[in-house]
Amino acid sequence: MQAILDHLTNTIVEAGTEKQRLYIQGGGSKDFYGNPQALHHPKLDLTPYHGILDYEPSELVITARAGTRMQDLEKTLHDQGQMLAFEPPCFNTAATLGGCVAAGLSGPRRAYAGAVRDYVLGVKLLDGKGSVLSFGGRVMKNVAGYDVSRLMVGAMGTLGVLLEISLKVLPRPAAEQTLGFQVTMDKAMAIMRQCTGSPLPVSATCFVDEHLYIRLSGAESAIRAAQSKLGGEWVGDDTSFWNAIRHHTHPFFTMKNMLWRLSVKATTPPLSLPGTQMIEWGGALRWVAMDEHDCHPAGIRDLASSAGGHATLFYGDKSAAPVFHPLPPALLTLHRRLKDQFDPAGILNPQRMYTEF
Repeated sequence: MQAILDHLTNTIVEAGTEKQRLYIQGGGSKDFYGNPQALHHPKLDLTPYHGILDYEPSELVITARAGTRMQDLEKTLHDQGQMLAFEPPCFNTAATLGGCVAAGLSGPRRAYAGAVRDYVLGVKLLDGKGSVLSFGGRVMKNVAGYDVSRLMVGAMGTLGVLLEISLKVLPRPAAEQTLGFQVTMDKAMAIMRQCTGSPLPVSATCFVDEHLYIRLSGAESAIRAAQSKLGGEWVGDDTSFWNAIRHHTHPFFTMKNMLWRLSVKATTPPLSLPGTQMIEWGGALRWVAMDEHDCHPAGIRDLASSAGGHATLFYGDKSAAPVFHPLPPALLTLHRRLKDQFDPAGILNPQRMYTEF
């Protein structure tokens, strides 16, 4: 692997010297995500730099290279009765660990178990000057000063090329079952609030197609007690349902040509928007699928802001609006300073997050 690392380093050094911008790519499963300008630059392929470096199940920590396929990493964990609790979406079988962390996306369990950044213990990366930098470590108490390793989560490769990542993992639940309810959106929101305010073993919620689904995880006795309190009917083949929500293979995600992802306060009432909605994370995540002629980005983002959140154009015609919610001037300045420190020549995934740099 040293020859591959040398190649990656030399490519970045040469690109910096020649002011040649690069597009960092793993399996390509998230090429659709983010502003598309970076896609036009020469690719820096991370897939050859793969493999699990260290995994001791009793320590609940795994370390792997960025090009490691997610399906290989998760199979290794599954064989030991463990999992990535934040359930990252993998939009195809080529998805890699580096892409998972760089995108910073979490799945159905996020609101109840934590987000990607909550499980990142340490990273090794190449900055825009070709220097190998290490932050954090492989244990929970090995972070001092600024937690730069978690800064890389969701940075979309704009601050550095991830090489190695150490993640905290968790045991798989003893049992899991899903309750289904045929209800209106208002009623679904009320039940979600009931779940939030009660000590119930809820690990995922989703309202779609006039049905509310609540996944319960833990001891079988706790699951049965929760069902007695909430009501509903047991859902068969619930694993397939949650996998479809997690990996976006559910028909909802392909029913329209524009998909918006709104992160808002969980207590926000149903949003008055055209199209079709899906609600996750106890009300905090709203997916809105709509046709192009119904899409008014400024209005969508104003509505998200008024609900204490932000809106991302997940996929669709990205010429209509920036993908990510515009930042206030102070935060944009902070982002620019970070970019200048880690990538002074501006060669790593330029404009992938914000069109200003």
